Amino acid sequence: MAIRCRNATRRRSRSVKMAAPLATCTKEEQRSVIRFLSSEGVKPIEIHQRIKVQYGDACLSLQQVYEWTGTFMNGISSVTDSPRPGQAHRGVTPESVAALEAIVKKNRRVTVKEIAAHES
Repeated sequence: MAIRCRNATRRRSRSVKMAAPLATCTKEEQRSVIRFLSSEGVKPIEIHQRIKVQYGDACLSLQQVYEWTGTFMNGISSVTDSPRPGQAHRGVTPESVAALEAIVKKNRRVTVKEIAAHES
């Protein structure tokens, strides 16, 4: 009769020790790691655990890891965000700053609505 050790039947999780946590990172960098590990067949929960060790609090959430893993498994390989529709951003130019200063110097009690009316 063979006696089995209880710990021998449990699945042992791989604990990966990194040299040092990364101080700075980008979302794209983390997505690249997710893409690489998911292509190797690593499960999203394990990917999250591994990047959490490396990136700490700056790590993507578990939900984001699942979403990006699914995205990469569907054949999309880009790690950058897709452009989103919305209002275009206006840049601050020296001309617009000078125009605003002129309006304020002319009337210090000018309202935001009046300034917006001058812009359009």
